[in-house]
Amino acid sequence: MVSKKIVIRIPAGLHLRPISVLCNRAIDYKSNISIKLEEKTVNAKSVLGVLSACVKYEDEIELICEGPDEEEALEVLSDMIQKGLGDEFIKK
Repeated sequence: MVSKKIVIRIPAGLHLRPISVLCNRAIDYKSNISIKLEEKTVNAKSVLGVLSACVKYEDEIELICEGPDEEEALEVLSDMIQKGLGDEFIKK
């Protein structure tokens, strides 16, 4: 298992469009991928799961990957999140 803490820099937080980008990429991996926010842990391959976490701007999430391709999944997905998942307005 590998994990990384990431601060969300998308001004609107994780809303439907960036969540769909994240989930569509996460399902490409065999590993179990989760997002933890405070005490809530959700499946990062589930749009409704991630949406239910209500991740807002400047929240710190923990991306957790466990499985055969966990290292690659963590690297790629954390990079995507840090770059804003395609959102144009990222606050540094």
